[in-house]
Amino acid sequence: MPDSFDVIVIGAGPGGYVCAIRAAQLGMKVACVEKRSTLGGTCLNIGCIPSKALLQSSEEFHHATHALKDHGVLVDSVKLDLARMQARKAEVVTANVKGVEFLFRKNKVTWLKGTGRIAAPGTVDVDGTTYATKHIVIATGSESVPLPGVEVDEKQIVTSTGGLELDRVPGHLVVIGGGYIGLELGSVWRRLGAEVTVVEFLDRILPTMDAEVAKAFQRILTRQGIKLRLGTRVTGARQGNEGITLTTDPGSELLADIVLLAIGRRPYTEGLGLAEAGVELDERGRVKTDAHYATNVPGIYAIGDAIAGPMLAHKAEEEGVALAERLAGQAGHVNYAAIPGVVYTWPEVASVGQTEEELKAAGVAYNIGKFPFTANGRARAMGETDGFVKLLADKTTDRLLGAHIIGPDAGTLIAELTTAMEFGASAEDVARTCHAHPSLSEAVKEAALAVGGRALHI
Repeated sequence: MPDSFDVIVIGAGPGGYVCAIRAAQLGMKVACVEKRSTLGGTCLNIGCIPSKALLQSSEEFHHATHALKDHGVLVDSVKLDLARMQARKAEVVTANVKGVEFLFRKNKVTWLKGTGRIAAPGTVDVDGTTYATKHIVIATGSESVPLPGVEVDEKQIVTSTGGLELDRVPGHLVVIGGGYIGLELGSVWRRLGAEVTVVEFLDRILPTMDAEVAKAFQRILTRQGIKLRLGTRVTGARQGNEGITLTTDPGSELLADIVLLAIGRRPYTEGLGLAEAGVELDERGRVKTDAHYATNVPGIYAIGDAIAGPMLAHKAEEEGVALAERLAGQAGHVNYAAIPGVVYTWPEVASVGQTEEELKAAGVAYNIGKFPFTANGRARAMGETDGFVKLLADKTTDRLLGAHIIGPDAGTLIAELTTAMEFGASAEDVARTCHAHPSLSEAVKEAALAVGGRALHI
C-alpha cells in the first residue's frame, strides 16, 4: 500500500522544495512530486541559475575584450568558446540541482518522481499511484506566455528555455518584451557579439520599476548597443531562408536570425485536476488563495508563481516557509512590501518597496534622496560609475517606503535596504549607520543622508 504523508507538495521549484524542506524540519512527513528528472524547477534548471551563469560568463568575455585594457591588463587574441561557456553553465546547473537532492535526503523528504494530479482533497495521484495526505501544496510554477502569430519552435523562435541553449551567436537577435528576462538574455548575446533589438509594446522598458530608473537604464542599454523599439506590437512571424521576418504595428518588418519571445509568464496548472477538485482560479488563471495560502477547498494550498504576486523565486521561497510554519501551528508571514526585484544585467537594476509613481497615485507625501555612483570612490576605482541610488521616505515620519538602485552590484546593495524596510527603519537610521570605506554601500548611506538634504560627497 502506498505511503501516506502529512504534506505533499506538487512541484520542486524554489517555492515547492523549500516548503517541503521546512515542513520536514518541523517534524512533518513530507513528499514532493516532480516530473523532471532533476529537482529545482524552472529556476534552477532552465531559468534563474543558467541565465546567471551565462550573464557572468558573458560579462567576463566583455571585460576581456573591452575593459581590461583600462586597468593596464593587455590580453591578446581573445576568443569566444561558446561550447565551453555552455558546458560551464550546465555544470553550474548540475551542482545546484544535486544540492537540492542532497537536502531532500538530509531532511528525509520523499521525492515522488512523476506527474502529480489532485485526485480529490487529501489524495494525490502520481502516474497512477495514489497517495493520501493531510495537506496538498500547489507549487507548480509558471510557463512562458505565448503570442498569437509567433509560433515557438525553441530553435529559431525561442522562449528563455531555447534562448539559453543557442550553439552559436546570432547575427541579429530580436527580443519581444522589455522585461527582466528579455533584457537579461538580450544582454548576454549582445556582449557575445550579436546585434540585439528589443521590441516592447509599452512606451518604456521594465514597466514595474521606478520610471526614473527605467529611463536611465534605457539610456545605458542604448549606449551598450541594444536597439529599443518601444510602443511597438509584434503581429506575426514567418520563417524564410534568410531567417525570421517579424511584422509589427505600426507597420514595419524586422528580419532576425533568432527571435526570443519574453512577454511574460503565466501559472502552470495544466493537468493538475484543479477543476475536478473544485479549486477556484482568478481571471488570470492563478489559483485563488486567502492570506494564509489556503484555496477554497479545505486542505489544498498554493504558493509561488501559481498565485497572485510577483513571479520571483525568492517570493515563492518565503511563501513556502510561511505556509510550512502555519501548517505546523506557527505564525508564518510574508511582508510583501519588502520583496526585492533585481535585473541581473550590467549595471544591475534593483528595487524594493514603492516607486514614485505608486506614491503619487496613493497621495503619499515623500522625500527623495539620490546619490550617483560617479561620486563613489569604490565605483570610480572599479571603473563602474553608471547609475545611482534613489531612496523614497515618508515626508512626515521619514520611514523608508521604497529604494531603487541602478549600478554595480545593485542586487547585493538592495539587501541592506530590504532589511531596513523589514524593520521599519527611517532614512535617518540608514544614514546614521557606519558603512565601510571605500565601498559601494557608501552610496546607500549618502542617498539616505540626501533624503534630509545633507549628503556629504556631492
